[in-house]
Amino acid sequence: MDYQTEYQKWLDYEDLDSELRRQLETMPEEEKQEAFGYPMEFGTAGMRGYLGPGIGEMNIYTVKQATEGLARFMDEQGSEAKKRGVVISYDSRYHSREFAFISAGVLGAHQIKTYVFDDIRPTPELSFSIRELNTFAGIMITASHNPKRYNGYKIYGEDGGQMPPVDADVVTKYIREVTDIFHIKEDSIYELRDQKLMQIIGFDVDEKYLADVQSVSIDPEMIAKWAPKTKIVYTPLYGTGKVIGYKALKNIGFTDFRMVEDQAIADPEFPKTPSPNPEFEETFNEAKQIGKEIDADILIATDPDADRLGVEVKMPDGEYRQLTGNQIAAVILNYVLTAKKAHNDLPSDGALVESIVSSTLPKDIASSFGIQTFQVETGFKFIAEKIQEFEDQNHGTFLFGFEESYGYLLKEFVRDKDAIQAITIMAEIAAYYKSIGQTVYDGLQEIFKQYGHFIEKTISEEFEGAAGKDKMAAIMAKLRAEKIDNFAGIPVELTEDYDCDLRVYSSGKEEKLNMPKSNVLKYVLTDGSWIAARPSGTEPKIKFYFGTKGKDDQAAQDSLDHLIKALKAYIS
Repeated sequence: MDYQTEYQKWLDYEDLDSELRRQLETMPEEEKQEAFGYPMEFGTAGMRGYLGPGIGEMNIYTVKQATEGLARFMDEQGSEAKKRGVVISYDSRYHSREFAFISAGVLGAHQIKTYVFDDIRPTPELSFSIRELNTFAGIMITASHNPKRYNGYKIYGEDGGQMPPVDADVVTKYIREVTDIFHIKEDSIYELRDQKLMQIIGFDVDEKYLADVQSVSIDPEMIAKWAPKTKIVYTPLYGTGKVIGYKALKNIGFTDFRMVEDQAIADPEFPKTPSPNPEFEETFNEAKQIGKEIDADILIATDPDADRLGVEVKMPDGEYRQLTGNQIAAVILNYVLTAKKAHNDLPSDGALVESIVSSTLPKDIASSFGIQTFQVETGFKFIAEKIQEFEDQNHGTFLFGFEESYGYLLKEFVRDKDAIQAITIMAEIAAYYKSIGQTVYDGLQEIFKQYGHFIEKTISEEFEGAAGKDKMAAIMAKLRAEKIDNFAGIPVELTEDYDCDLRVYSSGKEEKLNMPKSNVLKYVLTDGSWIAARPSGTEPKIKFYFGTKGKDDQAAQDSLDHLIKALKAYIS
């Protein structure tokens, strides 16, 4: 696509939004290529990008185009789908509220009913609302944990999960057919209300969602006794968790917790956390200060749309240590299975669902309780699909689902990762360890003693600019072409290529993976270590995942260091 021609088209549009025109007129040439060279990609994770003018960035016109695509898809589904409508939520980012109501206006022009939240709400509550209101679809305006310059647009299906690949492909086709993005019909809010095509929702849905979140708690008697003695610091990182998170804690009995006050403001600047991602240790700086002041047992952070949760635990020396996403999953799963077994509530067909790039430790924990583990591709939509499969087949009781990237789900009334559910169970876990004179850190060490010391790490290699996609494709092609047989001298036992649905053993034996196609490579080594490579679906980066196991932390770390060094040599 000729980026200069596309740029001129925007410049020549007389009614262009004034702020976008200002940015357009001062845009450097390199940014023009990125903003106008390619349209925004739209997949099962929706679209995400910089805020600004251009077909490759987030603005009112690309939001209208995406919504018009959804509207045309719903037109094809018939009047019942349009009557059921779409529920729309949004986070605290710049333009999120504006994008939400613009989306309602475009849908209304197609006589599609919308339910729009009165204020910012978490992504998991959007998922819950789709199921509660029986809408045909949902829209979440969010860029999750990205820096302030980003925003995004995600479409959810009627099951409450992110739209499955088949439907997403159809919507994408309709989006690409919308070539005149400056003249998409949009009804005003007043027209929508007059025609009863838009309903504002809020507190009524909150209460139903919070009631279900409360059911995540397993041991109310223990909580009643120990919650008042358990000290928690919680930061919603300037986002939607401030609306719901503290209520969830209070509902199950926790009163002695502190919010990080200046981060409990819906501020799109994210002033003290430039990347409001709970997997980054610096996001806990403010929480740590308060934690030390009050001798908190645990620190909890949620990202701006409250679907991811991070945790720091108190160490024996009084300092705080951040847990990895996999470690949090192991702690949660171990507690849930132990507590359910103690209450004679462990189902015989219980199921753990994890992504293919997650730790193998939770699988070992599940196995020791007689619980089966199901692996799915990266993306919580695949966990949601597995839950639906359990329900359709009337076999398999979902107990826990997680991704290494700090996403967890305990109860299936939501079909996406849910940090509000995770807040609830982590508070209970902190209270439990307090009740037996231990800390959550102590609990993790006990898990390591029983199952071995596991270490995982994710490294992201970024490829910005117009040439970035080509570079990413070249690296993945190189990995496939070289057919690697060892890393750091450790033989590769098997290679899984999810792009061609194939598992190849070192012996030459081949078998189908029987999983949806995706651009992921995974190598499992003879010592149980593993490496995976996956280009991000929403950001210009390739993520490399590593997992090792050792007799102690040092042995596992040494193995990890060797694998990272070997992988970097291959891609350099």
